[in-house]
Amino acid sequence: MNDRKVVLLPKAQKILAEFGENIKLARLRRKLSATQVAERADISRPTLASIEKGVPGVAMGAYAQVLFVLGLEKDLLKVATDDILGRKLQDAKLLVRERAPKKQIKAKE
Repeated sequence: MNDRKVVLLPKAQKILAEFGENIKLARLRRKLSATQVAERADISRPTLASIEKGVPGVAMGAYAQVLFVLGLEKDLLKVATDDILGRKLQDAKLLVRERAPKKQIKAKE
């Protein structure tokens, strides 16, 4: 079994903790118990608790299952959709290497 511990930068950990809190709030707004969500997502209750705490070692698939149960699976599609920095970096590397159109030489008749 793989017992590697995932170590995140503090900023990443804070974001993951906020993500977990948002999932918990979404569950509570839907008036679903932790047991109900865990059963529907086919994960254990402790795994759901870890997700809601933002523990970094939880598999991405478990997060996806919980989002699906809550009807929020399409939120995953929003991740990195508007990658402003990535687009700027990509555009900076694109060099325009087009030649001017060749002159048309008229054939003598």
